[in-house]
Amino acid sequence: MITKDMTIGEILSKKPEAAPILMNFGMGCVGCPSAQAETLEEAAMVHGMDIEKLLEALNK
Repeated sequence: MITKDMTIGEILSKKPEAAPILMNFGMGCVGCPSAQAETLEEAAMVHGMDIEKLLEALNK
């Protein structure tokens, strides 16, 4: 299960198929070093995303 406290790096390590989902939500730099250490919640805030909708999509 993906949570908002996980880093982008953890999410992609655990669930590589999450990359296109993140990109579809507008997070185009999922591979950059700073994104790897950022939590999902931090990234969602920076990119103006709805964290609940993002979590729902990632956990399908």
